[in-house]
Amino acid sequence: MRVYRLKKNYKDLYKKGAKFFLIAHSEFIGIKEFVLQSQDLETKINVSDEELTTYFVLLNEKKSFIQESK
Repeated sequence: MRVYRLKKNYKDLYKKGAKFFLIAHSEFIGIKEFVLQSQDLETKINVSDEELTTYFVLLNEKKSFIQESK
């Protein structure tokens, strides 16, 4: 699971440094969209590829339990 952190405030909703988990991504005719879940699991936000690179930085990629046990 990928973990992202905000580089700067996001639309007056979240402050710099907030952590998010990438829970889904999709691509349709070259347009990428990502769904991020806040660390407190309260809200989800949809962001474009451009917003992801502008506002977020990848912290690490956590491996799931299934991948670790192999």
